Amino acid sequence: METPFEPSAFLSTCSARPGVYRMFDSEARLLYVGKAKNLKKRLASYFRKTGLAPKTAALVGRIAQVETTITGNETEALLLEQTLIKEWRPPYNILLRDDKSYPYVFLSDGAFPRLSIHRGAKKAKGKYFGPYPSAGAIRESLSLLQKTFFVRQCEDSYYRNRTRPCLQYQIKRCKAPCVGLVEPQEYAEDVRHSIMFLEGRSHQLTDELSASMEKAAMGLDFENAALLRDQIALLRRVQDQQNMEGGSGDVDVVAAFVNPGGACVHLISVRGGRVLGSKNFFPQVGIEEEVAEVMSAFLAQYYLTSSERDLPAELIVNVVPEDVEALVAAIDTLRGRELSVSHRVRGTRARWQQLAVTNAEQALAARLANRQHVAARFEALADVLNLDEPPQRLECYDISHSSGEATVASCVVFGPEGPIKSDYRRYNIEGVTAGDDYAAMHQALTRRFSRIKDGEGKLPDVLLVDGGKGQLNMARDVLQELAIPDLILLGVAKGTTRKAGFETLYLNDVAHEFTLKGDSPALHLIQQIRDEAHRFAITGHRARRGKTRRTSTLEGVAGVGPKRRRDLLKHFGGLQELSRASIDEIAKAPGISKKLAESIYANLHSE
Repeated sequence: METPFEPSAFLSTCSARPGVYRMFDSEARLLYVGKAKNLKKRLASYFRKTGLAPKTAALVGRIAQVETTITGNETEALLLEQTLIKEWRPPYNILLRDDKSYPYVFLSDGAFPRLSIHRGAKKAKGKYFGPYPSAGAIRESLSLLQKTFFVRQCEDSYYRNRTRPCLQYQIKRCKAPCVGLVEPQEYAEDVRHSIMFLEGRSHQLTDELSASMEKAAMGLDFENAALLRDQIALLRRVQDQQNMEGGSGDVDVVAAFVNPGGACVHLISVRGGRVLGSKNFFPQVGIEEEVAEVMSAFLAQYYLTSSERDLPAELIVNVVPEDVEALVAAIDTLRGRELSVSHRVRGTRARWQQLAVTNAEQALAARLANRQHVAARFEALADVLNLDEPPQRLECYDISHSSGEATVASCVVFGPEGPIKSDYRRYNIEGVTAGDDYAAMHQALTRRFSRIKDGEGKLPDVLLVDGGKGQLNMARDVLQELAIPDLILLGVAKGTTRKAGFETLYLNDVAHEFTLKGDSPALHLIQQIRDEAHRFAITGHRARRGKTRRTSTLEGVAGVGPKRRRDLLKHFGGLQELSRASIDEIAKAPGISKKLAESIYANLHSE
């Protein structure tokens, strides 16, 4: 019979020096690897009689053997811990499932250089820009450069064997250097502009292009001026999307967030003061961990386990782990680079930090709202409606308009796995009295269920109608007119307080009125599909209304005269790009105050 593990006997001989400990089960399988400044004190915390988190207690219940390795200091312990975690990947450790190197943009040497994505060792001759946090982020930059400066991205073997221009030339994404349709000097200028963008000098680049555009226009070279205008517009759009300019240096912004269902770490990569992109990590959390512990495990595994991974000059974190000094020392020992870790930051860095926290929270929330949660809500709805089995298809309808203008009806569809967006539909309502929601609903349902009558489409198990008694009666009338088989109807009306959680529900007819508790999963599902129908109707209505209205101009804005209008259009590259800008982005233009930017924005977006 195997001797049970005796914590007291083990602790009596355990060293109080820094080191690493390894926990094994009865079959000698490694369960957990940890480090400690004081091994005896740290290990004693696992074997106290009370106060253990459930998952920690589960780990302790499986321990059959503990081995320790004493190190010279905490830094050495951290390095050894990460080596063992990477090699053995114990099930109870926080594990980062990302060993890939980040990609770079590579600009090759030669008379007509090529832009491409590069991973791995930097052996080829040329320039490397990055790193970018993901392939998606790098493709966005390459796509922009291809549209703006026409630098080739084709493989060298493909380039050398061309005898006529390819499709990229035809769609104005390349100047066809392969067949000599562009002079080396012109191509070199395009390459120089691409380098300026990749190095984060986009403001300097747009100023240079603006001056060239004005010069071309003054010289009556309108074709070249139009090309420069389009280049400025594309660059402005990227600057607007980033909306986090003003920073400097090479920084990684890291935010950790923990919920009972898991953990997420969001990393924003900033190089040369320009945000290159971001990425979510979902580390495997084996035991109950605090945010600081998740942050500590992530930073150690991310920056210590790969010598090729790019190391910034500064880390901005949302929580500082206790072993941050050991981490910095370990990075200095392993990578030969000093790294500063900041927590209390201001200005642009504070915006980066808050953005990372927000993204981590939202990403984890989205991950936890998986198909199991949705399926559980469907089961709860089946209980509420007294169904033998959960419904497989829910449809919900809503109406949107502005005082009867551009009326649009929406149909959204949900299944046990969530929204079925391929089955969403919008109906432009015509020929009804402005503002008559009942007639609009009648038209939408008639058009939808006439197709069912003709054998097209799928019949829902439950039909939800947003709007209460009147809309429910309208839906019943349509189904009776079309002789649609028995279908469960569910009317959703705002309660007397008109607040979420107090909805009044009608099952099949207005006589069967009931309410659900605010924490009911069935009510949450109803609210979710109702809100999605409302969102889908609103976006359709706005798109339809926008087509019928004239675009506002700047002429009616007080304080914006001819010169200021000209400067604004020059800064943004045209009215279309200006109309896409936010208030903060407009305020960055020369001579525009925040108050004036608000007036300009309101004028451009007035109804």
